[in-house]
Amino acid sequence: MSSVLEIKNLHVSIGDRSILKGVNLIVPQGETHALMGPNGTGKSTLAYTLMGHPNYTVTAGEVLFKGVSILELAPDARARMGLFLAFQYPVAIPGVSVANFLRAAINARRRAANPQDKGIPVPEFRKLLKAKMELLEVQAEFAGRYLNDGFSGGEKKRAEILQMAVLEPEIAILDETDSGLDIDALRVVATGVNALGGPAMGVLVITHYQRILNYIKPDVVHVMYGGRIVESGGADLALRLEEHGYDWIKERHAEVAKEG
Repeated sequence: MSSVLEIKNLHVSIGDRSILKGVNLIVPQGETHALMGPNGTGKSTLAYTLMGHPNYTVTAGEVLFKGVSILELAPDARARMGLFLAFQYPVAIPGVSVANFLRAAINARRRAANPQDKGIPVPEFRKLLKAKMELLEVQAEFAGRYLNDGFSGGEKKRAEILQMAVLEPEIAILDETDSGLDIDALRVVATGVNALGGPAMGVLVITHYQRILNYIKPDVVHVMYGGRIVESGGADLALRLEEHGYDWIKERHAEVAKEG
């Protein structure tokens, strides 16, 4: 049975400010969905809420993953279930190498499934990491560097996609992973998503621009405006946004932003 991320009438606030005002969305394992929209409309709020960021308060609605409500679960518990978030602005962790971080993450998932698991053997982990790095065209010395410490913007995004490749989540959320990337880095990100997508992984690509969708072909495109998803369609919807911008969305759904 495939895993499904299902969001029902989700309302989210930061302090006394209402951001999401009734989001409904279903992302099945095996499909790639793109979520687009103007800046400030709630796209990143949705991403952080799905992973349990404490600054975001759910005031109504529910989020189900594999048929289970996850709103009361801690972020690490959601990750162990098979959810993954690639951050727009990944943080640095000085003193922790990329390889050690990834091995610890794998072992956390293994022990969640079986408390008696002693962790992935080092030779097996090295083989796995080498294969994923070759897939993503990441140089071998990358594994020994401290996670995101002194990394360029493109290297940080490479590290996020490498994490995704190693952990093999069932649903991956990419929060504007294309932000600030040059064409080469964008291609690496897209290669990883395309290589891992398909039956084993569902993907929610959150982006302001259409350009990443030249490399990652979505099954469905959604448009968020005023804290809600107001349009859904095929890949041609993203092309329309690229050509005409968001003005027609704002005109068509002007009342949405006023409602709470």
